[in-house]
Amino acid sequence: MNINHAFKPEHFILSANENFPNNPFLPVILYKNVLPNPKTDNVRALLKANNWKNDWVNGIYDYHHFHSITHEVLVALKGYCEVMLGGPNNKKVHFEAGDVLLLPAGVAHKNEEQSEDFSCVGAYPNGNDFDIKKGEASERSAAEEAIQKVPIPATDPVFGEKGVLQQLWKLLEYDGL
Repeated sequence: MNINHAFKPEHFILSANENFPNNPFLPVILYKNVLPNPKTDNVRALLKANNWKNDWVNGIYDYHHFHSITHEVLVALKGYCEVMLGGPNNKKVHFEAGDVLLLPAGVAHKNEEQSEDFSCVGAYPNGNDFDIKKGEASERSAAEEAIQKVPIPATDPVFGEKGVLQQLWKLLEYDGL
């Protein structure tokens, strides 16, 4: 698979927003145009080779949600999507074909707008199962507790054992929040 090694990763921490806990320790990482001309089968094979499995191909839900029991990677295959991160009125990113978005457990995300042809692949480290939390007040405490238990993955979804994830997340490794 063709990988653009000259890309510059963007990263930022999102603090709690309303009933969305986000992740105050691990940054969201956006790899802009790291996979030029992505093809579904090639992307799925790359993720699987780097132990990011339980993958799916679709779009991003049009409501704020997060996963409390796993991290998630999204790879844009076609078109574009304006993704709101961190809950209502937080950080919007332009996510387009060839981009990779690495979301730490707890980070809310929502499709605000997309092109007609937008599609992406999503996957989880070690093929973890995922949950869907919608920011209900009643789920906040249990979600925060679960997020604390999610380990940092051993591999970056694109670069494997020596990737951006290791540079940015391994430096921040923690034994709970």
